[in-house]
Order: sequence, then C-alpha cells, then structure tokens
Amino acid sequence: MNTIEALMTRTSVPPKLLTEPGPDDAQLHEFLAAGMRAPDHGAIQPWRFHIVRGAARARLGELFVEALLARDPAAPADAVEKERLRPSYAPVAIVICAEISDANPNVPPVEQIVATGAATQNILNAAHAAGFGAFLATGKNARDPNVKRAFNLGERDEIVGFLYIGTPRTSQSVKPRPDPMVFTYEWTGLPAAAE
Repeated sequence: MNTIEALMTRTSVPPKLLTEPGPDDAQLHEFLAAGMRAPDHGAIQPWRFHIVRGAARARLGELFVEALLARDPAAPADAVEKERLRPSYAPVAIVICAEISDANPNVPPVEQIVATGAATQNILNAAHAAGFGAFLATGKNARDPNVKRAFNLGERDEIVGFLYIGTPRTSQSVKPRPDPMVFTYEWTGLPAAAE
C-alpha cells in the first residue's frame, strides 16, 4: 500500500470490532517511531505514549469506573459496566498524552497539543498501513482529573486520546468524506467585502 492509498483508505474501526492479534512489540515500536516524525516546533517532544495491554486493560477499565463514579455517584449500572469494559475490546490501547512545557516561550501549549495530535495521526496511519484497525477515543475520561493523575499528568497537561489498536473482525468500508474544496478558500489578502 503506497502512502496516498494508506491515507485515503484509513477509517476508524470501533473497539468492539477489534480483536487479536494486536501489534507485537516490533510493530508498536515502528508505529511510535512514525509518531516521532510529527512536526514539533522547538523540538519540545511533548508526547508521552502509555501502552496498555493484557491485564492492564482491566485496570484501565476500573480507573474509568472510578472516574465515572467520582463525577456521578448515582451513575446507572449499565454506564458503569460500559466504562469497565471499554478498554478490554481491543488488544492494545495507547494513552496518548501531551506534557506541556514552558522550556521554550516561543512554543505555546496549543502547538504542543497539535504536535501530539500530529504524532497520533502518524501512529494511526502506520497501524493502518500495517493492516491493523484503530480507533481514537476522547470523551470525559480524557479530561477527567483522576484519569490524568493516573498517568502522572499535571493540570496543564492533556490526554489527547485513547488509541485502540487490533485486527478488524470484518472488512471496513471507507467512509465517504466531503469534498475538501467545501472547506478551502482562495485568500487574496484583501478584505472579504473588497473581493
């Protein structure tokens, strides 16, 4: 699969549709190395990748339950069970975090988060090119202070997402996407009213 084909055919595969085998250590290393090729103004390297697999997936599910119950002590049983099972569907999860640094005043936090997002996209594309399915989830767990603390993150740091990777149970159709020209404008340097 060439680069353009990989980019144009990548699609999200929900964790419930992922199964074993997951990527092995060498494949994970390659995917993460692709992540390291992301643009990174000031060479801050804000990304932190936490690999979650095996029994650690159940512990992550318990962490999600604890976070849910801290936010909503009266959460219904089905919501609790959903959080408990969330990490268990895919063979591998990568918790992708941005540790915000003040080392370079020319690189604001938003650029560090964007760099981590770019690294995440590289990992997604590398996994797809290797024949795996993947899904990037965010939601309340990514913003929950209890979950962030479990990954040694400070208040300014961010969980960019939970990236689930495995083998798709079924072939996935490529979702149609809008024409990029709908979101593209020719800028002339003149105020809009003058054009």
